[in-house]
Amino acid sequence: MKEQKQKTDGNKVFESARKTVKIFGRILPNILAIIFLSGLFIEFAPIDRMTNFLGGGLLADALTGATFGSISTGNPLISYVLGGELLDQGIGLVAVTALLVSWVTVGSIQLPAEMQSFGLRFALVRNILSFIFALIIALLTFITLQALGVTLR
Repeated sequence: MKEQKQKTDGNKVFESARKTVKIFGRILPNILAIIFLSGLFIEFAPIDRMTNFLGGGLLADALTGATFGSISTGNPLISYVLGGELLDQGIGLVAVTALLVSWVTVGSIQLPAEMQSFGLRFALVRNILSFIFALIIALLTFITLQALGVTLR
């Protein structure tokens, strides 16, 4: 009886591994496309050009930052360095916060792969909510720091 159970468990593991490889093989082209598109976007539209579009006020800067972050993609670890550099270049805190939050959470470039993996409705709702929350977080960060008396540029 115990030997039969072990064979059944082994078959389940093998079957699960086979399904995983099959799914990974199906989404691998999308993953590679995302990597290549991200690299092309960053090469031809560097984020440091964003300074030309900023300075229109809190909401305009938040929208601009969130839009730039949404159409690119980034690694959370890199965002700390990028955020510091953008602040050093004179970009406002609202724009930098909106850019970084949307850069990490919104995935326009990954949207096709996300739609294939999780479905159209889920992917769109997640990305739209992430964009909205990036704006809210940026504005709340600014308001909180002002209320605490932190000097902002």
